[in-house]
Amino acid sequence: MARIELNNIAKSYGAVEVLRDVNLTIDDGEFIVLVGPSGCGKSTLLRMIAGLEPITGGEFQVDGRRMNDVPPRDRDMAMVFQSYALYPHMDVARNMGFSLEIRKAQKEERSRKIADAARTLGLASLTERLPRALSGGQRQRVAMGRAIVRDPSAFLFDEPLSNLDAALRVEMRLEIARLHQRLNATMIYVTHDQVEALTLADRIVVLNAGDIQQVGTPLDLYERPRNRFVAQFIGSPTMNILSVDQAENGVTLKDGTVLQVGPGHAQGQARELGVRPEHMDVVADEAAHVKGVAELVEYLGSDTNIHVSVPGVGPVLVRRHGHFPLKAGETVNIALDLEKAHLFGADGMRLHT
Repeated sequence: MARIELNNIAKSYGAVEVLRDVNLTIDDGEFIVLVGPSGCGKSTLLRMIAGLEPITGGEFQVDGRRMNDVPPRDRDMAMVFQSYALYPHMDVARNMGFSLEIRKAQKEERSRKIADAARTLGLASLTERLPRALSGGQRQRVAMGRAIVRDPSAFLFDEPLSNLDAALRVEMRLEIARLHQRLNATMIYVTHDQVEALTLADRIVVLNAGDIQQVGTPLDLYERPRNRFVAQFIGSPTMNILSVDQAENGVTLKDGTVLQVGPGHAQGQARELGVRPEHMDVVADEAAHVKGVAELVEYLGSDTNIHVSVPGVGPVLVRRHGHFPLKAGETVNIALDLEKAHLFGADGMRLHT
């Protein structure tokens, strides 16, 4: 497999900067997920690693070897794209093995690698089918099999599940996780779906507007976001952000409510308080920090999302586990778990605890 190093990587199209000073080391066998909103540069970075986009500045190394000017075919990396890009006139077996065929690999070697990949991906009974006779999930497995037979130093995934329906996305997420466990391969995976990132990654790289915002494990990013952007991007539903003013004993909401952040919380000039929906609870009147009116109640089966309008504070979202009997228009008393809250300064950075 491969250890990948990106040192001060930059990408620009004329005067337009797409990526700036990207520094990242990916260890051998690590599963890295690049996330961020559309246009943040994550797919461009992946294509630069693959050699499909030239690098404007900085140095890209694989196992200590400079790769900036190495052509894609010589980088020993396999890419799985958003579109399946299968040859419609070739059956599953030939689609998976075509890269070996054009590299003049022996027929016995091709057959062995195709059979191994087909077994790994549950395609052993489908090798003679054409792509039109396959489901979307099966076609994506074939695209993954085409990458596996090459036995590359790294796998690159560019939003491979975005064309699948919700049920198939869950199924294929499990397939990719199992594949990584079996192969112990270096994998770089691009997605805008933070649920995919949280469930698949050893480490997540959050990008925004061409800059790395934070790199860390899923738990690090969820519990210790570096700034407001990461705090709201990681986690579903998104974190509640409430405007506050610094007070002597904590912070004050815009309706005048004083919240005493406990010892060990950040000291500094707080301007915003972040609380995740699951860290808010519906309580009795005397235990409430704030009160509001339920505007919308979403019953999701496993959870209930309660959208509440709090006078003087604004809209907040409360998530309760299971079915919670509440109707729109009813009064809601809300308590905040301040031990799990986050304070942000005027620059959007989290104030350290």
